[in-house]
Amino acid sequence: MALAKITQVTGRGVYVAGNDIDTDRIIPARFMKCVSFDGLGEFLFYDVRKNADGTDKPHPLNDPRHAGATILLSGANFGCGSSREHAPQAIQKYGFKAVIAENFAEIFFGNSTTLGMPCMSATREDIAKIAAAIEKDPDLEITIDVASRQIRFGGQSVPATLRDTAHDALVNGRWDAIGELMDGREAILALTKQLPYMAA
Repeated sequence: MALAKITQVTGRGVYVAGNDIDTDRIIPARFMKCVSFDGLGEFLFYDVRKNADGTDKPHPLNDPRHAGATILLSGANFGCGSSREHAPQAIQKYGFKAVIAENFAEIFFGNSTTLGMPCMSATREDIAKIAAAIEKDPDLEITIDVASRQIRFGGQSVPATLRDTAHDALVNGRWDAIGELMDGREAILALTKQLPYMAA
């Protein structure tokens, strides 16, 4: 089963303002006691979205205008803090397909890429333009052109950056190392039979 080539992501956006949004804010540690990542989405940004009794706080993800948004927009140094893989997993399990921010913490960026979830960097000014467009029209369609490193919205287009290794992995369907390994299973088994130290 070949991996999907992720050349473009289109959807509605939601802006979660702030710099240095760390992985503990993205997914509090107490929700990481899980066997699989399934179900993590409901705990995304939990402590800033929910009161102690579970009722909603004012937060962009609780705003019905942004229900179903699939592109997350934020500020600088997104995903900093601990290296927990649960953070990008929670974002993806919530329903997001891509993240746009000024820049990203290194490990968060890598973990997101291996999920096939592009993390595109844009300037503060361009992020403000996109955020203003979303505020004006929450149903606005945003297209992240991963291949050409462009973000298009409401008749506008702004450049985005994505490091070459991640760009190559996403657009050529090589973003999941385990998936690639499984795709090569037959070749691996054939080679194994040729190795004298693997003979039964």
